[in-house]
Amino acid sequence: MDKIKVGILQETKTPPDRRVAIPPKQAVDLLKKFPNVELFIQPSELRAYTDKEYTDLGLTLSDDLTHCDILIGVKEVDMPSLLPNKTYLFFSHTAKRQAYNRPLLQLVLEKNIRLIDYEYLTNQDNMRLVAFGRWAGIVGAYNSLIAYGQRFGTYDMKRANACHDMDEFFDELAKVKLGKSKVLISGGGRVAHGAEEVLEKIGIPKVSPQNFLKKEFDHAVYTQIDPWHYMKRKDKDVFDLEHFFKHPYEYESNFLPYTKVSDMYIACHFWDQRSPRFFTAKDMQSSDFRIKVVGDVSCDIDGPIPSTIKASTIKDPFYGYNALTQKETDPFSENNITVMAVDNLPGEAPRNASIDFGNDLIDTVFPSLFGEDSEGIIERATITKDGKLTPNFVYLQDFAEGKD
Repeated sequence: MDKIKVGILQETKTPPDRRVAIPPKQAVDLLKKFPNVELFIQPSELRAYTDKEYTDLGLTLSDDLTHCDILIGVKEVDMPSLLPNKTYLFFSHTAKRQAYNRPLLQLVLEKNIRLIDYEYLTNQDNMRLVAFGRWAGIVGAYNSLIAYGQRFGTYDMKRANACHDMDEFFDELAKVKLGKSKVLISGGGRVAHGAEEVLEKIGIPKVSPQNFLKKEFDHAVYTQIDPWHYMKRKDKDVFDLEHFFKHPYEYESNFLPYTKVSDMYIACHFWDQRSPRFFTAKDMQSSDFRIKVVGDVSCDIDGPIPSTIKASTIKDPFYGYNALTQKETDPFSENNITVMAVDNLPGEAPRNASIDFGNDLIDTVFPSLFGEDSEGIIERATITKDGKLTPNFVYLQDFAEGKD
């Protein structure tokens, strides 16, 4: 029986991304676990793992992947490189009708490509199986701490993308000095847990939301809040999470008390556009608005946090927000709020983020991809097949035809 030929793509998106779906060690593990697979690594000078790290483990490099059945990347594939009649796995950013990727979806259909999108790889409980969320939280918290040190001139840390791996930038955390600051984290998923890892690494104790609001401490503390802490029903009924997810417009913000006691805010929540904003631009003008550093890991432009007026970049991660003018200003001026809103945070820790991602693929996705898809994992995440949109994504038809 012929083996399934799988190609690991070099990343072609601009700006470049140094992550890879399958790092060297995970590639070896993949071949051991799935003997029906042959693996070919497309060489890359930008990847966080060198070509030599692959060949040292006996893995095969190949510029030409036309002989492969399945092609695996991370970000959107450069359209001229798309090969017809293949199966691709990558984050396509097409299923939410992202206009900038309409041509990509159209070309995928034209070239008869089976497109499997990581974002929609879920188990039978609709829980995502692979994501970079933990690393978004880790790097987001790390960058927020950098911003705090620079804002107050108390310490200076090396950027995460200048560190070789997690061990090196965790060593940098020894420099952090937060005094009696209070740090707020919103969200309860992988992203928030990643941010908590960083704060726990530097020994900042976690306190309850109630104590965070009511008590003062002689050392730095943090708290983590979920929707039931910062939202309330308009009809005064008891908060119900499932009801909130289905009817967020029936809720109003209860976030404002946290703005009066927090020094740094790390936003790691999921936000629905139908949900209320956490606080307003006018709220930020109040003399008792205490937050001086906002690390918006969620990075919803024109979303729940008014100071997130744009996404920042790995190259230039910080900007200032003047609450009175509501304009961008110097990031570290005393009168401004320092904002970190990088929208591609895992790209700053490409080696470690790739390891976690590769392990998740091998454990939860590849058994269905290279074997029988008995639980429908691959089927649910397949956007296009045989030149058509699949039933789960047929709602994109007008979008693909350029009609909306």
